[in-house]
Amino acid sequence: MDSKLPYFTVGEVVKGFGRGSKELGIPTANYPEDVVDKLPAEIEFGVYYGWASVDNGPLHKMVMSIGTNPYYHNTKRSMETHIMHNFDEDFYGSTLKLVILGYIRPMTDFTTLDNLIAAIKNDISVAESELDKEEHRIVRENNFFKNLENDCG
Repeated sequence: MDSKLPYFTVGEVVKGFGRGSKELGIPTANYPEDVVDKLPAEIEFGVYYGWASVDNGPLHKMVMSIGTNPYYHNTKRSMETHIMHNFDEDFYGSTLKLVILGYIRPMTDFTTLDNLIAAIKNDISVAESELDKEEHRIVRENNFFKNLENDCG
């Protein structure tokens, strides 16, 4: 799995199931199926951390769930990104660029919604700590995140 990381991807933000903000209090940005389908098979179901940018804006820490979310009994694989930043409004239709840098834990089925929320909050804490390490901070300078329009002037 680690041999496929870092993994860079980009795509349009689409509407998901609508549970992130409403049920969990943890909003997520979702990729369309064509982006999810390009994930290498070596990237297992689980929770990951990395950096994300919306419409070539500032980079923010993120955690991402890759899998079928067993608590909700989904059957289709998804990539749900929680960007660790408070946005003023939804950004459906925007371009989300991100890099997955590390693995936090496997996809897990939880017995209660509270247990799921507690695990996600722990994932966020792990991501916060990991992304403060120099080896992960340096990835922020990768050309993948550069806004070419700004580089031309």
